[in-house]
Amino acid sequence: MIPESQIRAQLPHTLREIDLPDLGQLYRGKVRDNYGRGDRIVMVTTDRISAFDHVLGTIPFKGEVLSRLTLFWFDKVKDIAPTHLLDSPDPSVMVVKKAKALPVEIVIRGYITGSLWRDYQAEKAGAYGIEWPRGLRKDQRFDEAIITPSTKAEYGKHDEPISEKEILAQRLVTPEVWREATQVAKRLFARGQEWASSRGLILVDTKYEMGIADGKLTVIDEIHTPDSSRYWVASGYEDRFARGVDQEMLDKENVRQWLIKEHGFSGHGKPPALTDDVRVMLASKYIEVFEKLTGQAFESKVGDVAVRIRQNLKAKGYL
Repeated sequence: MIPESQIRAQLPHTLREIDLPDLGQLYRGKVRDNYGRGDRIVMVTTDRISAFDHVLGTIPFKGEVLSRLTLFWFDKVKDIAPTHLLDSPDPSVMVVKKAKALPVEIVIRGYITGSLWRDYQAEKAGAYGIEWPRGLRKDQRFDEAIITPSTKAEYGKHDEPISEKEILAQRLVTPEVWREATQVAKRLFARGQEWASSRGLILVDTKYEMGIADGKLTVIDEIHTPDSSRYWVASGYEDRFARGVDQEMLDKENVRQWLIKEHGFSGHGKPPALTDDVRVMLASKYIEVFEKLTGQAFESKVGDVAVRIRQNLKAKGYL
């Protein structure tokens, strides 16, 4: 595990954004700076952190953790569905095949927690068209994984819950593609949960983005990262659930809880500035889950991420 001193030393060198106009047309999302040309996209995973649809700042080594974990998982699931990956010229960069993205995210949940728990408590969880049983408890495991889709909003706008019925009624996705996408999502999630369990973790829930490339349903963006998924430490789950206390989390929920509990912020108004202590805490959690999942020590050098990316892209002939 990288010492905290090294994480702190990286604070002034994090990657907020990168301008690489020679790579093509820029689309800047919440976390990624994507440069498209022809049938490929150079996808730069920055160190930006977003929560409640607001970009809050940067987290040391975050882009590298997300990209390297996605590569790890893409390899683990390549027998389930094709991915859009073509190349990885830098630890924070993936070169990918351009795909026509489905206009919905497939969120799949093994437990009731996070935003779903908050909606369930407020009796606002009906948007998914699911009849939720009464008497569920926070962090309770479902008998089988449940899909709760959401719309994909543009940067700065909110993703919204949507039901399968509405997706099909609005013709956002054809019935055939939706059926295949949900089947693939369930298989991906089962594979992820199985591997996480073998590493002492629980993959609680996650979201998948999919698209059509070369006429095939393709997994795109990222997969099973602590940005797109919840991970709990398995060993303490039953005791914490029985006592009704928060699980030990190794994911972005740590910063959401900090916003809610310390600042009463859950998406409305201007978010508070992240403290350096919170930035270091979250970096440590992301690095810890990377190491637990991959079995590899996370190693990286302190320094300007943008400079490293440009050097590697030049060395590989992309610039």
